[in-house]
This record gives sequence, structure tokens and C-alpha cells, in this order.
Amino acid sequence: MLKYKRVLLKLSGESLMGRQQYGIDPLRLTEYAGQIAEIARLGVQVAIVIGGGNIFRGLQGTAKGMDRVQGDYMGMLATLINSMALQAELEKQGVPSSLLGGLEVKPIAFPMSRRAAIADLEAGKTVIISGGTGNPYFTTDTASALRGVEIKADVLLKGTRVDGIYTADPEKDPAAVKYSTLSFKVAYDKGLKIMDLTAFSLCMENDLPIYVFDMDTPGNLLKVVTGEHIGTLVSNQP
Repeated sequence: MLKYKRVLLKLSGESLMGRQQYGIDPLRLTEYAGQIAEIARLGVQVAIVIGGGNIFRGLQGTAKGMDRVQGDYMGMLATLINSMALQAELEKQGVPSSLLGGLEVKPIAFPMSRRAAIADLEAGKTVIISGGTGNPYFTTDTASALRGVEIKADVLLKGTRVDGIYTADPEKDPAAVKYSTLSFKVAYDKGLKIMDLTAFSLCMENDLPIYVFDMDTPGNLLKVVTGEHIGTLVSNQP
């Protein structure tokens, strides 16, 4: 039985590198597409936002003296490359998809609109949304929150390499304790860095829960949408 019927899946660009130092690891891409295909075939409506940090991150350019606006647009184009790669792999695995974008890039990405995204989801397509919000100064975290709210997703699934939210970085602090559930207020008061503040506020104000889980373990995405609690849920519930 499905716990979530329409989801916004946020993936980081860095996760697509796998064990590489740059770019897209074909094996990781295949694994991710396989997990997405698995839930799509069960009838879950899936929209996806991918970061671009494996190719270019706007803030990295800014740190080296590049104009922030120009750097952010370059980062948006990096998300388009990742989105195209995922679309190709999904369709290779027999999953119909559409590619929309905060940036319109003919003939690759059609303009993002709430109506177009929902129509494609209801038609059985997996919808990949590239280009961030289409505006500089916003992260792909914020883009995923915005798109999740727009399409009326049941939950924003943040796929990471860590299996949830901890009291401290579990990769640095062996004493870190994992949270099973958190309220937005508690997470904010504790200063937990789940998403950037703009994205976090957007989810909180629009009652869009965030579920953080380990996407790198095959089968985990299926476990999440069928109700097995393997990560951390952040919501407005106390």
C-alpha cells in the first residue's frame, strides 16, 4: 500500500558523481533511475529536481571572483545536463518522462508551469524539473520546495547519502543521534541544517513535509513511499 501518491524527489548533483570526483557516474545514474522506475510502476506520481554541484556550483564561481548572477545561471545549466542524463536513463528503463525547466531551453526543456507538470504526472509521466527557479540567488533546495508546493506533492523526499537527520554530522561525530521525526519549529530552534532557510520556510508555511533518507541504498525509495520508516520526517506536527 502506498503512503505517498505524489512526491517531489530532490537529488543532489554531487550524489550523481558516485565514486568519481566530477561529472556523472553511469552506475549511480542507473541505480537512481532504477529506484525511480520501481515506484513509478506502482503508480506513484514522481517529480524530480536535481542539483548541479557535480558540474558547476554558482557560489564556487563567485568565490573565485565571478559575477554571482552569471555563476548562478551557469549552475542552472548544470542542472539541465543532469536532468537530461536522468531522463535518458529513465526512458532507457521504459519510464515515460517529460523535462520542464525554470529556464526554457528549446528544444530540450519546455517551460515549467504548474498545470503542465500536473497534467504530465496525471498522464503517467515522471516529470523532471531543471533550471532551479529560473532566477539567480536561489538554490535547488528552494526550487524543490517551490515545485513541491506548486504540484501539491504529498511530501518532499530529500535523497542523500545519510539515512536521516542527526544531532550532529554522523560522519564526523560518532556520538550523533538520529531523529525519527521532527517538527519544523524544533528543527529551526536547534539550527539543524536540513535545507537552506528559504526552502525550509517555504515547506513550513505551506505544510509540505520533508523526508530525509539514504537514496544511495537500492530499494530505499520504495520503502519510503510504501510507509517503511527508514529516515527522518520533518513536519508541522509537534
